[in-house]
Amino acid sequence: MKSTTPQNHQAEETIDAINKKTGRNMPQAIGTAVVLIVLILACLLISPALFALLVVIFMILGLWELRVDFAARNLNIPIGTLWVCSTVSLCAVYLAPNHVVAMGACALGALVLVGIMASLQISLNGRADKALASKAMVSSGSATPGPAPEHSRLTHVAVSMFTVLYIQVLASCIIMPLTFNGHPVAHAIMIVFIPALGDTGGLFAGAWLGKHKLCPGISPKKSVEGLLGSILFAMAGSYAVFACTYDQAMWGTRWWVPAIAGIMVGIVGTFGDLCASMIKRDLGIKDMGHLLKGHGGILDRVDSILLAAPFTCVLLWMTGL
Repeated sequence: MKSTTPQNHQAEETIDAINKKTGRNMPQAIGTAVVLIVLILACLLISPALFALLVVIFMILGLWELRVDFAARNLNIPIGTLWVCSTVSLCAVYLAPNHVVAMGACALGALVLVGIMASLQISLNGRADKALASKAMVSSGSATPGPAPEHSRLTHVAVSMFTVLYIQVLASCIIMPLTFNGHPVAHAIMIVFIPALGDTGGLFAGAWLGKHKLCPGISPKKSVEGLLGSILFAMAGSYAVFACTYDQAMWGTRWWVPAIAGIMVGIVGTFGDLCASMIKRDLGIKDMGHLLKGHGGILDRVDSILLAAPFTCVLLWMTGL
């Protein structure tokens, strides 16, 4: 019994060191990641439609997180309207005969309707107030904001329209690849797991090798080495998906696509992380939410996925994969 106590203490110190380097509770993060991977793969293998429904659910939760985050700075977005418009949009993109037209029409309609509702400045309800109270304690790692300012009606409208573009339109690009070229599972894996794999590569490469800061003013933990690790992991994952999906003839003419996808996802995914960090810094919060243990909120997990989705979607469509 005495011999195991120092070992346990050493293990705890090692875990604490890893958590400090990565900026996360790694045991929790790994456990949450495993559950998410199993859930997403199960939905994909049962039916692509079930995966699309899962995207809708995550989008609804992400919109709620963003509503509470904006409310912390006295910005009000019409959450009910956003839920309805975004759900209709994602369902239309998946089910409509012309998916691109459906996405464009829904986006335009949502911008108009959300803009009108945002201009009414409907007050927060009780649930939002309770959720907002839980964010009152700002992490020391975040820029501490001053008192929440008053905003013009136009500011509320602009933030609400930004939410349509950031959540609804980008989430539609996660659904779109399910609808063309007959490889919905491979496309969904490319859209969801390759950016996540890039995040993992960037996390470990940055933690163990990171010496040259990438954007210290926005995200102090991001490094050039982490970016390279993200690109390499994303490229390796893209080749693995390609090898399991396409035949030898496709390899002969499209062997370069996974390399392009890896480079693109690694760079764009990192940029998505930095954009989310800028939003959180301006709002004075550390995490978008607390739904995912070790990861923060839904939007903390999917920021790179959202921004990489349209690029991956266009690449898959243009190359006929």
